[in-house]
This record gives sequence, structure tokens and C-alpha cells, in this order.
Amino acid sequence: MSSVESIELDNRRRTIARDTQKLVEKYRRIFDWDVPDIDQGVADRLILAEMRKAFDEVERKLLR
Repeated sequence: MSSVESIELDNRRRTIARDTQKLVEKYRRIFDWDVPDIDQGVADRLILAEMRKAFDEVERKLLR
């Protein structure tokens, strides 16, 4: 049997994915504005790496 938390997560999974994609796109646009001749692949890797670090930090703080 699923826990209440698992059921709630199942109900929110698509929203979380959509919100995360919007956040990535926000920073992709900012990089494009600041660096006109940007290498998008490099920028994407940098953005995603920094987001992973930020998520790790949030997780560390929440799960103390």
C-alpha cells in the first residue's frame, strides 16, 4: 500500500517536472541575453550542474 506522501507525490509529479523545466528555461534565457554568441551546450551543462548543487544544498538543509 502506498503512503500518503507517495500518493501526493504521484499527484504532483508532472507539476514538479514542468516547474523544473521552466526554471531551466529561465536561466537559459538569461544566459542568452548576457552572452549573445553562447555555446548553448556548454551553458546548459553549467546551468544544470549549478541547479544540482543548489538542490543538494536544499536537501542538506531540509534533512538535517
